[in-house]
Amino acid sequence: MKILVFGSINIDLVAKTPRLPRPGETVSGTEFFTAPGGKGANQAVAAARLGVATYMVGRVGGDSFGQELQASLQAAGVNVEGVFLDKSTTSGVAVIAVDDKGENSIIVIPGANGQVGESDVERLKQMLPGAAALLLQLEIPLSAVVAAAKAAHSMGVPVILDPAPARSDLPPELYQLADIITPNETEAASLTGLPVYDQETAVAAAVVLRQRGSGVAVVKLGALGVVCVSAEESFFIPAFPVDAVDTVAAGDAFNGAMAVALASGLSRRQGVVWGAAAGALAATKPGAQPGLPTRDAMDVFLVEMGDVGLC
Repeated sequence: MKILVFGSINIDLVAKTPRLPRPGETVSGTEFFTAPGGKGANQAVAAARLGVATYMVGRVGGDSFGQELQASLQAAGVNVEGVFLDKSTTSGVAVIAVDDKGENSIIVIPGANGQVGESDVERLKQMLPGAAALLLQLEIPLSAVVAAAKAAHSMGVPVILDPAPARSDLPPELYQLADIITPNETEAASLTGLPVYDQETAVAAAVVLRQRGSGVAVVKLGALGVVCVSAEESFFIPAFPVDAVDTVAAGDAFNGAMAVALASGLSRRQGVVWGAAAGALAATKPGAQPGLPTRDAMDVFLVEMGDVGLC
């Protein structure tokens, strides 16, 4: 069993501050650190740490960050045969501010991620046979995302699409190629034009996403929980109570863990519970990939929270 991730690989430059600055305002920070990130790489590490063979396909730049990012993926157990070192550009960078409540604001400079294209999709195609799932996000060119989804769909590989960063111009065919689409409340609102702020409004947005062709719509509501709507069922999973330190990779942890659970034969409801648990654990530690949970940590957490049957 293997999971493929096609997407972005960034270095995160993280500043901790008591509160996020308003436009035009300067605030004093308390800490600075760098960490490997990028929504694609985060999802790959999230899956690999839960014990499943995971392959990353994407690009890094010909700078010191590029070498560091490849090494960190390998150290996390991710296969990087599909990661191309593009010496013509720099690696992707995310500049992140995180406040004392764990909320964040992010500026992304695509770098090599912006050059992902046809040759990268060709590398992906070579790895698709036998894959249990393909995880996609929107931090690389949209044309490459669509091409990857088409390739997976043609080979019968389930596509899990995280439509982030939020945008309202997704082509209709991408909805139809997504077996599972997983926006958070901001992204769901951007995609559908509906306000999304609680369980009821999340269900309404999920219904619209399904009407556009996605098989299953999972809307993540942060500290409120998760809504899942499919042709067979609709359910709500409340959030696990934790003290959030940094939510920057919580959504990526969710997608990686849900993919692992589903690939392991667990039910859709169990997959959403796994995703919620991984997201909660990721939010309790600073940094994107450094905070992603191991399988042992997940098992212990689910037992402590009463979900013994899902371990």
